[in-house]
Amino acid sequence: MSEIESITDRGGLVRQRIVLVTGPSGAGRSTAIHTMEDLGFEAIDNLPLSLLPRLLEDPPMGRDLVLGLDVRNRDFSVNALIETLDSLRDAPGLETELLYLDCRFDVLLRRFSETRRRHPLAPAEGPEQGVRRELDLLVPIRTRADILIDSSDLTPHDLRAEVGRLISSETGARLAVSVNSFSYKRGLPRGMDMVLDCRFLRNPYWDPSLRSLDGRCAAVRDYIAEDVRSGPFFDKVLDLARLLLPAYLDEGKAHFAIGFGCTGGQHRSVAIAEKMAQALADEGWQVSTRHRELERRQVALQATPSEMAANVDKGR
Repeated sequence: MSEIESITDRGGLVRQRIVLVTGPSGAGRSTAIHTMEDLGFEAIDNLPLSLLPRLLEDPPMGRDLVLGLDVRNRDFSVNALIETLDSLRDAPGLETELLYLDCRFDVLLRRFSETRRRHPLAPAEGPEQGVRRELDLLVPIRTRADILIDSSDLTPHDLRAEVGRLISSETGARLAVSVNSFSYKRGLPRGMDMVLDCRFLRNPYWDPSLRSLDGRCAAVRDYIAEDVRSGPFFDKVLDLARLLLPAYLDEGKAHFAIGFGCTGGQHRSVAIAEKMAQALADEGWQVSTRHRELERRQVALQATPSEMAANVDKGR
């Protein structure tokens, strides 16, 4: 057996773990596959679906397996992929997961424009047509995903880190919990399983001494904690998470995403998300945190003057 052992169920059956990776072109599928290869997975990209049964005829490999699938595969079709996925999930000797790399239309279009590549679904047309066709084509597959990562606002480095957090190479239980904060002004993050609204809590924004700080600061956390509703709200959400997480783990779910939102995504949602992530981690769950608006602010602060001018020009 190699550094990453195959999974063994309670009946002693050695199970081969397989992760199928797909998503629209330009969403970061190759980056995700390379990351998993670095984690010890055996990686095969662009494998024709018709060859997959032949690949699995042999006994389980000593390593977990990741397979990259996209519309460029010569026999790719949505129905064929769904049928293959259902067949793999029903197979007694396999543990199969679908990782879907998602991305917003405008970001995909920008990425294709920057690389000047032709879209595989519109080789003789503009990238707009190809991106729209592919996003529409993949809707039924996206709904089947066990793990969904939206790469729209992630750098390649951030995407590698997110994949590394969500895809554990250890045997046994593997429910990865991500706790997120966000601003309702910018809409709900994609892929959330549970979303809580924190806008009813006392808002540190109206205290001039706290306005420039964020929910990771002790002064902000203390300010929010003075709201008599804060403690009961947090306790009830934590109790709900304690009920749901073991149940989803028993169902074989690989990822559970919790989102906390407030007006600006800077104070209340960040403070509650940080507190929740710490509480779940203390109870033994594999937890990652992401503060969407704080990340955007950090990116804006790091932008060069020329990049900022270009963004201003685009907004005119």
